[in-house]
Amino acid sequence: QLQASGGGLVQPGGSLRLSCAASGFTLGYYAIGWFRQAPGKEREWVSCISSGGTTLFADAVKGRFTNSRDNAKQTDNTKQTVYLQMNSLNPEDTAVYYCAAGFNGCSPRSRFYDYWGQGTLVTVSS
Repeated sequence: QLQASGGGLVQPGGSLRLSCAASGFTLGYYAIGWFRQAPGKEREWVSCISSGGTTLFADAVKGRFTNSRDNAKQTDNTKQTVYLQMNSLNPEDTAVYYCAAGFNGCSPRSRFYDYWGQGTLVTVSS
């Protein structure tokens, strides 16, 4: 299972860091994708980090979001956590954010991911 956390209420221009941790499988062997779903909208891909640390971003968040793995624990793949650092947030970023693990690498398509977290709500509002 995956556990996404770190969501909350933030003012426009603010920052949040989301975390994604795994139980029952070795997170370090998987690419981790981030998706979000805003109220009344379809789920959209946000970002991905490969097992080797290569990162990809959707145009909507490029330059504002970064994606990383917990480098301090890279020697133990069972304890890795993946982070999505979100800066310069705006109301359009309001959504439930999900992390997903894909053994076959990064993809913007949700069907390529094997495990999904339960989602964490990010609200950007003044």
